[in-house]
Amino acid sequence: MNKVTKRIITISVIVIVFGGLAYPKVKPLFNSENESSVNNMQQNRLMVEAVELDYESIQDRIFSSGTIQADEVVELSSEASGLITNISFREGAEVEEGDLLLKINDSELQAQRERATFRLNLAEQREERQQRLLERGGISQDDYDATLNEVNVLRSEINLIDAQVDRTELRAPFSGVIGLRYVSTGSYITPGARIASLQKVNPVKIDFSVPERYISRVQVGDKVNFNVQGVDSLFIGEVYAIEPRIDTQTRTLQIRAVSENPDMLLFPGAFANITLILEQIDDAIMVPSISLIPELNSQKLLLARSGKVEEVQVQTGIRTSNKVQILDGVARGDTVLTTGLLQARPGDDIEISNLERGSEYE
Repeated sequence: MNKVTKRIITISVIVIVFGGLAYPKVKPLFNSENESSVNNMQQNRLMVEAVELDYESIQDRIFSSGTIQADEVVELSSEASGLITNISFREGAEVEEGDLLLKINDSELQAQRERATFRLNLAEQREERQQRLLERGGISQDDYDATLNEVNVLRSEINLIDAQVDRTELRAPFSGVIGLRYVSTGSYITPGARIASLQKVNPVKIDFSVPERYISRVQVGDKVNFNVQGVDSLFIGEVYAIEPRIDTQTRTLQIRAVSENPDMLLFPGAFANITLILEQIDDAIMVPSISLIPELNSQKLLLARSGKVEEVQVQTGIRTSNKVQILDGVARGDTVLTTGLLQARPGDDIEISNLERGSEYE
């Protein structure tokens, strides 16, 4: 082995020894540099919150106010004058159609009917005898016709008396609830005098109005939700009639709905807060209102796709208290940013710290 070879071997051993001794001290420098690079990348990512869009069920609604009305209502009064002999109803009670409610003294009419009945009986007997005589030629046709005419007149007279007797009886024109009574037994009443009110309150009607701009959207069969003061319940009704003209004073369209009232919780005259449901949408794409960014002539959303921010123009529809329907621009499954909207720019790296489903977002 020559001197050159020995020198090379010696230098190699020294390098290996010193390299092994120095590596533990140099290694942290390399690791520190790599970790610093990773930390810088993480610090450059914007931490955001987002929602994953899903189909939701929404309603297109109009809010209004109205009044509860009875399905049928009438102020009861008498057709005849006279002394009240009997009152057959109890205030606040339910009555059936045809029930006798009040009776006026008809003793004079009953006497007239009895007299007419006796006269009719005699006339009918005479008519029977003269008919047999006419068949045998015992009397003329004119004599028989005069007797037959008398029978018919007496029958008509009895029918007239019966009609007058009917006028002394007040009967329920329909089934319903009797209101407060304003007469007493023994009092004298005249035609038109107020006796009581009768109302049919199951079902009830709801009268309300909407602005004329909705005239083409309101239809018979539309559902309504409403509530009234003093009753902690939400009631459901259905539009069944629409006034065929616009009120020129208020520029509104008059609408009438009907609702069942089996528990008698709804009273005619009550004020009602009404929600008219124009349309039910079961596959709406909704985004939080805070995610929508307005621009001069459009609106946009920021999406998270593959860890980066992407900007999309959207077309909006129905608005609720905290969400907006998106008609075009996004689809089910897209992830929409709800925070960091001022800092994020298209193409920025982001990291989602909290992801919610759109249907669960409040």
